[in-house]
Parts: sequence; C-alpha cells; structure tokens
Amino acid sequence: MNIATTSKPIAETATDYFDVIIVGAGISGINAAYHLQKSCPERSFTLLETQDDLGGTWHTHKYPGIRSDSDLFTFGYKWKPWTNAPIASAGEILKYLNDCVDEQDIRRHIQFKQKVLEANWDTEQKTWTLTVEVGDEGVKTYSCNFLWMCQGYYRHSEGYTPDFPGADNFKGKIIHPQTWPEDFDYTDKNVVVIGSGATAATLVPAMAGKCKHITMLQRSPTYFAARPNREDIVEKLKELDIPEEWIHEIARQSILKEQKEVTRRSFEEPEGLKEDLFKAARQYLGDDIPLDPHFTPSYRPWRQRLALIPDGDLFLAIRRGDASVVTDQIEQFTETGIDLKSGAHLDADVIITATGFNLCALGDIDFTIDGKAYHFSDSWAHRGILFSGLPNLAWVFGYLRTSWTMRSELVSDFVCRLLNHMKDKGASMVVPELRPEDKDMPELPFVDPENFNAGYLMRDMHLMPKQGDRQPWVFNQDYYQEKDQIPATDLEDGTLIYK
Repeated sequence: MNIATTSKPIAETATDYFDVIIVGAGISGINAAYHLQKSCPERSFTLLETQDDLGGTWHTHKYPGIRSDSDLFTFGYKWKPWTNAPIASAGEILKYLNDCVDEQDIRRHIQFKQKVLEANWDTEQKTWTLTVEVGDEGVKTYSCNFLWMCQGYYRHSEGYTPDFPGADNFKGKIIHPQTWPEDFDYTDKNVVVIGSGATAATLVPAMAGKCKHITMLQRSPTYFAARPNREDIVEKLKELDIPEEWIHEIARQSILKEQKEVTRRSFEEPEGLKEDLFKAARQYLGDDIPLDPHFTPSYRPWRQRLALIPDGDLFLAIRRGDASVVTDQIEQFTETGIDLKSGAHLDADVIITATGFNLCALGDIDFTIDGKAYHFSDSWAHRGILFSGLPNLAWVFGYLRTSWTMRSELVSDFVCRLLNHMKDKGASMVVPELRPEDKDMPELPFVDPENFNAGYLMRDMHLMPKQGDRQPWVFNQDYYQEKDQIPATDLEDGTLIYK
C-alpha cells in the first residue's frame, strides 16, 4: 500500500490511500487541513470536495446580496486576520478563503467534484474505504485510516420547501434561494419572499428598489439585530497602527464577550434584551412604522437564531416603501400570487421560498462497519465530535449562536490531539463506547429544543445522534463552556477504546 506524502503535489503522488481524508473544502475543511499540517505534519491527507471549487455555502449559494450572518472576526480563522467590515459578502469571504489555502499551501491537497457515496470501516485493516463519484468520470475508491467529516450539516443539492397547496397553479416563477437561477432578471416584478430568517433578511434589502416591489411574508415574527456594520474598537486600533493580527484577536475577544452577555441575558433577562432589540429596530424603522405585529415575536430572544441586519438595511428598505412585511399564513398559491388565511391576496410575479434547508447527517453517506449498516441516529454523541460505535471518525458540527468557526477550531485542536495521542500509544483505531455507568443515561436530542428550536433542526432531529446527561456525552452548544472543556478532555477516561 503506497502512502501519499505532503512533500509533493497530490497529482504526482496520490494513489488511493491517505492517513486522513477530510470531506469538504469549506470553512471547516480548510480549518481542519491547516491544523493537521501544523500539528500532525507526518500524516498524509487530502480534501474531497463535491463542488467544482472550494468555499462550501459561499460557493454554492448565488442569491442576491448573499452575506455572512456572523461577524468575520469570529467566523474567520484565528490564524488568518480579517481586515474588513464585520459582515461580509460571499465574494469577500471566498477571496479570504482562497487567500487562506494559498498562503498555507493547502490547495494542492484539494480534489474537486468528489462526491462520497459510501464509507465502509474494516476493523481488521483499520481502514475506511470510500466509494466516490468523480464528476462525469465514474466511481473511484479511496481509503484512509481516519475520516474527518467537514461537509456541513445541510443538503447542498436542494433546500427545504413545504408542500404549498396550489403551487402548480402559479404562473410565475418559484425559486428556492439555494438553487438561484443564473442571471435571473427580476426588474419590474412583484416579488414575495416566504420566510423571515437570515436568508429573507438578506434577499429583501438586496432586491428592494430593483424589483417593482418586494414583500416578506412571514408566518410569525423574527427577532432582528440591527446595528452598524463596523466595530468601533477595530477602527480605533487601526488609527493606532496596531498589527493586523492583534486587531483581529482583540476584536474577536471583544465580540465574544458581547455575545456571551447577549446569550446570558436571553436566559436571565429576556424582557430587557427584547426591549434593546426593539429599540435598535425603531432607530432604523422610524416612528411611523409600528413594531407590532410584524416585529414582536412571542418566543424569548435567541431560542431561534437572531437575524443580523447590518446598517439596518432591511428596516430602511421597509421605511422607504420599497419593501413591506405581511404576517399571515398561506391558504394556497393561485395563478397570480398567494391567497392568505386572512382572506387577503398577495400579487406576485416571483415567489421565493426562503423556507430553510434540509438537515443531513454525515453528508447523506451510507456508512457500514465491517459490512453492517451503521445507523447514526442510534449513536451517542461524544462531545458532539465522535460517535459511539463509529471508529476513527470525527464530525465538525459548529455553534448555532456563536460563529460556526469557533467550534471548528476547538474540534480541529481536539482531533489533532487525539491523533497524536493514538500515535504515542501505538494505536491505529479509536472508538467511543458507553461505560457501564453511562448505560442508564436518558436519551436526549442532539440539540435541546428548549435551548434552540429552529425549524430545520426540529424537522430532522430524528436523523441525529443522541446525547446524555453527563460528560463526555453532552453537546451543550455553549462555546463559553466548551472553550475550556474540550482542550481539557481526558483521552483516557474509559469512553475511548484504543486498538
């Protein structure tokens, strides 16, 4: 068996075996590759990316105005300073990621148009074998000792669209943002956007003023966090000629401290936090547009993701009259638009279903262990990184409140530490298993709905693993606890079986 090395480009040396295969070349996969090169330089690796270029979401999503809904000081990497405005466009993020892979010599390790279909673990060989569809070239087989899943957590090929009554009757165009048609012209068209999450909050101001009129149709209100797209501390530090890497880290820590306080208040002072969010909204909406009923949710803040509104652009579009909001339920689609439960009708030439995405577990790959099907939903999550009965595999599942990348970095450090621990022990296999004292744990959902209950999670939580009520079987989605807990993980606590 030939082992690829990191000393030459993959095109010259790759056969089909690598010590580590990273699935996905988006935010998490690039981060994994950086940490692997830095902390485990002797291990050969490759990144298998389904798309024809890197970037994940930022490459596949093409809808108008697409931007981050997390600040780039925390969404960007600790090891690569971000120097622009906190909220960035997809183009800016892709440039940043391309700079990252080139500066760190990661690009040569990425193989594009590689869709993993099946993964089988062979205990005797201590090897994963992957069946991979390579573009239009057919199927190829790869193998590795360790599999690092960095493919995200939703299905890129299709978004979630409810079965709307009468949809076939509509004479206009129905579009899901995830599959936005190239060069689509919406000039002089009446547009209805169904949904009020981050995607809708991005689309509406981006299209407002360019179409005839755009309406955001929501079933119930969402909390919006409206604020200027700048960090005052960054601007001040730039004036003082502070090095970029210092500015980045100071900004990151300042933002994390602010986010921690917002999260605390969402549990302990929800009414006060709610009023602060309303106050910010009023500053952009003005006095003539009431908050009730369109901007007053019934749930406490942060039980679903706060949609960030940089420079209040959504509210300003509504204030100008280029956009409007309707809070109602859909009765049916008609030839000319949407009938609402209230009896009202919305005229539309274009309907955009910003209704979320489809959760997928481990990339919808068919996993087998020694030829036997592995059912991910039957497993227990080991700190939300490893999974019971699943050897030599880690998955990056990021934070839902704090930026995804903050957990990606914690997981990357953990996986590299685990790989080095295995090397020191002379082990080529590790598998999480419940200890005797863990077998009476209650079966709890992967994400606690009392903590966070976004629709896309609740729809498909049955696909996900279970968590328990004690470490290391808890996935609490709290960066401020995990930033101390994960680096201190005891790799010899009896839950990790080495062979």
